[in-house]
Amino acid sequence: MDKNLIQRTLSGIVYVAIIVLCVTPLGAQLINSISPDLVKQQYLYFGLITFLMLVGTWECVKIVQFGNGYEKWVVLPLIAFIFYLFAKRYFNYGFFFDFRLSEILAVVLILIAVVTLFKYPNELYYDSGKLIFTVIYVALPFSFALGLPKFTSYDNTFSLEVLFLFILIWSSDTFAYLTGKFFGKHKMAPKISPKKTWEGYIGGVVLTLVLSYFIEQYHSDLRGNWMIVGFLVAAFAPLGDLVESQLKRNFGVKDSGNIIPGHGGVLDRLDSFLICVPVVYLYFILAKFI
Repeated sequence: MDKNLIQRTLSGIVYVAIIVLCVTPLGAQLINSISPDLVKQQYLYFGLITFLMLVGTWECVKIVQFGNGYEKWVVLPLIAFIFYLFAKRYFNYGFFFDFRLSEILAVVLILIAVVTLFKYPNELYYDSGKLIFTVIYVALPFSFALGLPKFTSYDNTFSLEVLFLFILIWSSDTFAYLTGKFFGKHKMAPKISPKKTWEGYIGGVVLTLVLSYFIEQYHSDLRGNWMIVGFLVAAFAPLGDLVESQLKRNFGVKDSGNIIPGHGGVLDRLDSFLICVPVVYLYFILAKFI
């Protein structure tokens, strides 16, 4: 068997296992079976998101290649401060998905950053533009991710919104790839991602909707309607991939990093996640008023 295939398979298994253990009650149950009450699940999840955010920040800083100005030194403090504000609300008060201006503004900023990347890429050649883009692209999605699961202290429950979000993203990518491989003829964005086709995109949407139907049927305790969540994920996950591909293309970079052997960096693996999280979070806010 090809050595690279073995490496990719093993690192992929480890990556998925870490995600599952940290976004479901399984992680805390496993650790607490060794030493009772050693850890709470929300802290494992917070630790995972924090780690991914820090690595993602480092990778993005390397991709955009800051100059010798002050900007590269304030990236991490700014991102950490934004993340802290979200984390403080999550642990002290909870995310109740109220219609707050700060969340809506944050989603708008992500949209502006994406439009800038595609339509006005020259803005990212200035260190000030690199700073703004990095902070928006990394800090806001990971901060939103903190508010997706529900944790109830009185019965020690941790909900599964993030697990199913990952599953839908993985299924969307897989279904789109397989459909595009066998039926793809019309390129979606040949200059950015030559392998993506409209046929693959449609296949990803349809088959992900099928999977989300079963999630909705058997997990009615989740926030929102997961048929809608599935559609949003399938519709926006490819955009996440195109955003990161365009970012790397602008700066002549192949992979964001090599922390996951054979798979690249955190941004390579979570490109769809970074775009889907704000979209799903916004849906959860709006769903309260529908």
